[in-house]
Amino acid sequence: MRTGARRSPNMPLNRRETLGLLAGSVTLMATRPVRATQESTPVIETPLPPFANLLELETLASKVIPKPAFDYIARGAGDEQTLRENRDAFSRVFIDQRVLTGKTVQALDTLILGSLLKSPLVVATMAAHGLVHTTAESGSARGAAAYGTLLEVSAVSTQNLEQIAAASNGDKWFQCYLTRDVGFNRELLQRAQAAGYTAIVLTADVTVGGNREQDRRNALCLPIPGNFLDRTGRPRAINRVFENRLGPDSLDFVRQHSGGLPLVLKGVTTAADARLALRHGVDAIQVSNHGGRQLDGSPAAFDSLLRVAAEVQGQVPIIFDSGIRRGLDVFKALAAGADAVAIGRPVLYGLSLGGWQGVHAVLEHLESELRTVMQLAGAATLADIRATPLLNPDGSPLQQGIRS
Repeated sequence: MRTGARRSPNMPLNRRETLGLLAGSVTLMATRPVRATQESTPVIETPLPPFANLLELETLASKVIPKPAFDYIARGAGDEQTLRENRDAFSRVFIDQRVLTGKTVQALDTLILGSLLKSPLVVATMAAHGLVHTTAESGSARGAAAYGTLLEVSAVSTQNLEQIAAASNGDKWFQCYLTRDVGFNRELLQRAQAAGYTAIVLTADVTVGGNREQDRRNALCLPIPGNFLDRTGRPRAINRVFENRLGPDSLDFVRQHSGGLPLVLKGVTTAADARLALRHGVDAIQVSNHGGRQLDGSPAAFDSLLRVAAEVQGQVPIIFDSGIRRGLDVFKALAAGADAVAIGRPVLYGLSLGGWQGVHAVLEHLESELRTVMQLAGAATLADIRATPLLNPDGSPLQQGIRS
């Protein structure tokens, strides 16, 4: 069913199959999603149109992605204050540039939770890649692997987690939402382990869907996620809405049923929650405000990164997402305390325009920009970035996270 299409009257939809809370204001239709495996779907790869930066890429993508789907991806919650702040925060921070260093940029290899990556760039978890391209998450997985990084795979992906795992040899982390169905939660975690995922990402900031008004205006309809279908492609007649009482015991549950895989807690924006996460033994923290799609009025993710990094002080890796559009942003996030930077919306824009090659091109473009910034800033290595002071607009030092 195409984005925004209405359900036929002869397709009865059990209320418990609607899963409305799973997508906030979005209706999830009980229809078979796009089966975007390269074996079953003929795919014609088109060359990515030229673009100077990822902001231009977004404009190009808006011309090929249907409006309801584009708004679902690009827009934020409420008045979109947090969405705007995620970008604006980077413009309030400056780099203390060094010259005459006698250095040139070196390799950017990054080791995180056992995965050796080409650079500190990873692909962030995002729902429903099938909205923008027939290859869906398989295309994103292939593009990420071709670049040399990992893909965070959403529990509410178009394809099921096994299809995505088989799409490439690259490492993948499985991102889960805990629902009110304990048995289903357990099943997903065990399936992820069996399929070869190398870490579990528990998203903690979605106990209810955000106030996404544009989706309601568009009457956006999404297919049931692949992980919520049985082997015949039919939706399971069970209520799987968000668990809205997440607590420290939720971390224990995930650990108990994921076979010892590393656990990443996503959605941490405060020092207090970082302390809680460390106390309960998480293996990594992902600083994120869901790209401004959940709590409008929360601080810019970059501002949260500064607080969280100062609290964590290198005890566990920090992944950062929300608002990254330039290599300059990546540099600033790494200097502020991130160990890796997750790229979200731009990856979907690249996928929409060029399939897996578009995903690859987005990551290569960001790395190229990052290398340019590094050379001009006098930072030859990732360690040099982390030692680079950041400045406030008045030239005073910005308080940065300290890592061992």
